[in-house]
Amino acid sequence: MEEVLVKNKMEVEPIKSLILKMSIPPLISMCMQYSYNLLDCIFVSCVSEKSLSAVSIIFPITTLYIAIAIWIGVGVSVLVAKYLGEKDEEKANTIVANGIIVSFVVSSLVTFITMNIIRGFILSFTSDQETIGLALEYMDICVFMAIPCAVHICIQKVLQGTGNMLAPMCFQIAGVLTNLIFDPILIFGYFGFKPMGVRGAAIATVMGYTISTVLAFLVLIFQKQKVKLGLKYFLIRFDHVRDIFVVGFPSFIMNVLGAAMVYNTNLFLKEYSEIAIAFFGAYFKIQQMVIMTLNGLIQGCIPVMSYNYGAKREDRLKESLKIGTIVAIILTSFSIVMLWTFTKNILRTFNPPKEMFDFGIFGIRIMSLGYVFVGITTMIASYMQSTKNVGKSILINLCRQLLVLVPVMFIGSKTFGLKGIWSAFLITELICVVFSFVLYKNTKIDMENIGSR
Repeated sequence: MEEVLVKNKMEVEPIKSLILKMSIPPLISMCMQYSYNLLDCIFVSCVSEKSLSAVSIIFPITTLYIAIAIWIGVGVSVLVAKYLGEKDEEKANTIVANGIIVSFVVSSLVTFITMNIIRGFILSFTSDQETIGLALEYMDICVFMAIPCAVHICIQKVLQGTGNMLAPMCFQIAGVLTNLIFDPILIFGYFGFKPMGVRGAAIATVMGYTISTVLAFLVLIFQKQKVKLGLKYFLIRFDHVRDIFVVGFPSFIMNVLGAAMVYNTNLFLKEYSEIAIAFFGAYFKIQQMVIMTLNGLIQGCIPVMSYNYGAKREDRLKESLKIGTIVAIILTSFSIVMLWTFTKNILRTFNPPKEMFDFGIFGIRIMSLGYVFVGITTMIASYMQSTKNVGKSILINLCRQLLVLVPVMFIGSKTFGLKGIWSAFLITELICVVFSFVLYKNTKIDMENIGSR
């Protein structure tokens, strides 16, 4: 009995209850992570249609920021869970310190690059001077979200890798609440503030991420954790940095391909109208709330799978995949029902013109049907990631959002116009769920030589 008490809960607790406990807090956290831009869109749509278009155009950039942050954070989380599974606390602590350093350095570099390319990026979508001005006004402030976004997500994933799911949810909620409170105050000018429009939305977003970062550091430093943040660990270990980037790369691909997918879709949509781009920007933020809720489930499953892979518990590893997939199907099916039931109400949230309302109903309903397949596919990709089959995990995500989607979208656009573009998403998910299942069935996991990998 005494021996069991000192074991990590990921080694002894029943998988079903463990996944639920591990997944619900990050599920809420990830849902909230993408609520920042959704809240901005809802509020700025009340200012003007062009304001909504401006924020929608910028969305791939802010998605890229989050993708980079999750790349590093998930790499840290998986390695921390693996080393704790192997009972190597020194390596786990070094990974934490190196992850925080890498998060700060990389996000600073990304901030600098964005400042130099943002005008050209905006001009690739619109020539309307008012929309260009609003997009630049928004991004002049929002560019500074990259650093706090990366650092707080890194700490969030560190804690999740140790099995602490509640604290990350709490400082995520604090950031979202800050954004929610200050969005209307700064956008519309309440309580004596000057109305700032899209600039106010950007300021509220940066404030939210900053609050989350401050709280994350306080939790990591002053609360007892399974990892320690000591000065002796803040020495760059290039082998650890390499591992962080390699292990987290599939998550980066999954998220950055979301940004690339929006960019590519917008290139197709600009041939129709700026309203089509505005609609897809608004819809994609709703979709991301669903997908990131699913991603939260995955972030709860990955530490469990990684730990039991490190501990050579194949039975628990396989059971984690099975239960995680079942929960994913339930979550995505519920999302589909809700989106089909409240399609019109959702569209009205963005004050749509008649043209957007007309094609938006079909668009939301056909694209959302693919969610259930996304749940299965991303769980298999996460299983591959957790068992060091990184290349296969990357391939699955590449197919979903680039290699299969773009050709199908091209054919659909040429054949059926806008309806063909919306339908391409469902067709792609059908193809990819079959491909990922075949890949899984033909992958053998080597549980004997884990320590040498």
